[in-house]
Amino acid sequence: MEGSNRTSKTERVKMKKILWVDCESTGLDSKLNDIIQLAIMIEIDGEIKEKHNFFMQPFSYDNISMEALKINGRTIEEIKTFPMPQEVYKQVLAIFDKYINKFDKFDKFSPAGYNVPFDRGFMNEWFIKNGNKFFGSYMDYHYLDPMSVIGLLEYKGIMKIKDYHLETSCQFFNIEIKAHDAMSDIMATRELTLKIMEHLK
Repeated sequence: MEGSNRTSKTERVKMKKILWVDCESTGLDSKLNDIIQLAIMIEIDGEIKEKHNFFMQPFSYDNISMEALKINGRTIEEIKTFPMPQEVYKQVLAIFDKYINKFDKFDKFSPAGYNVPFDRGFMNEWFIKNGNKFFGSYMDYHYLDPMSVIGLLEYKGIMKIKDYHLETSCQFFNIEIKAHDAMSDIMATRELTLKIMEHLK
């Protein structure tokens, strides 16, 4: 797919380019806190093209929530062994540029994930902290988020769950997941999405 940004506009419009994404962070505020694990999986027309699991240091150690680290299962000592965020940013940008022509408004990823506005917000701020205000050049306004459908399934009586956490939803559908591991989360989220689509047929 390295030549995808050289295809015609008509061909690009027909392609479904989905970026499955999940972030583990040092807190819940995308401006104050930072990404320490970023998993991305690129799907084009239903086919997984590549997936990556990045670990990185935060831009700042001043605003780390110890509760967030406990949830992520990380320690500050461990995080200090990760690559710098600027290094990871260059790798991610190179991957995006393989699939998207950022100057073409018709050639964009649709972000996908569980509660994906959270992850999209963190990635946008991560780009800004790396000196790039144009994260939106790679993303369109469509997004795919199974969390937004689960409430409807519960209302219809198809599901009955104690909360809307990803792990809980996956348990209902017998999907294996290592909760709060970014790569495990996006793989489980994609499987969850496919199973929900079956129920909506």
